[in-house]
Amino acid sequence: MRTILEAAERVLSANPAASMEQIAEAAGVARTTIHRRFATRQALMEAMADTAVAQLRAVIDQGRPDTAPPLVALHEITASVLRTKVSWRFALDLPAVPGSPAAEGQRDVVRRCLELFARARDLGMLAPDADLEWTRRVYYALIGEALHGDDAGTDPDVLAARVVDTLLHGVGPRG
Repeated sequence: MRTILEAAERVLSANPAASMEQIAEAAGVARTTIHRRFATRQALMEAMADTAVAQLRAVIDQGRPDTAPPLVALHEITASVLRTKVSWRFALDLPAVPGSPAAEGQRDVVRRCLELFARARDLGMLAPDADLEWTRRVYYALIGEALHGDDAGTDPDVLAARVVDTLLHGVGPRG
């Protein structure tokens, strides 16, 4: 099944209107195999979103946001999220179906991000009055920008350093 989902990601990223037959061909399976696993195109896309969000949750766990020093966790998680978003760009841009594993996973990712930012704030890395929801939204926007334009092919660790530095220090002169 993973082969089908990864092939669907590649094909649909290049052509969102691609047919199930084109996805099957890219996966090296018969169209009937895809239809046996996914009754509809929507079911396939939901499975892609569920898989992509599950991968995001796994890379967040690997970054140890609850136990690692916040700066270390933030950098590791950011680099891993960038890698995951490159691999699952189409699937992660799909709106999550309410009640789906992807929707639950997205809520968990937001919660864990806010908890990491709270730890960072408590250690003085963020202003004591920082609006953590706003900070999360800015962080997500920085990640999105890191994936576009001239920086798109840059090493994820380099991009993560830029994202984290911009989040924590802004772009103004250092004093």
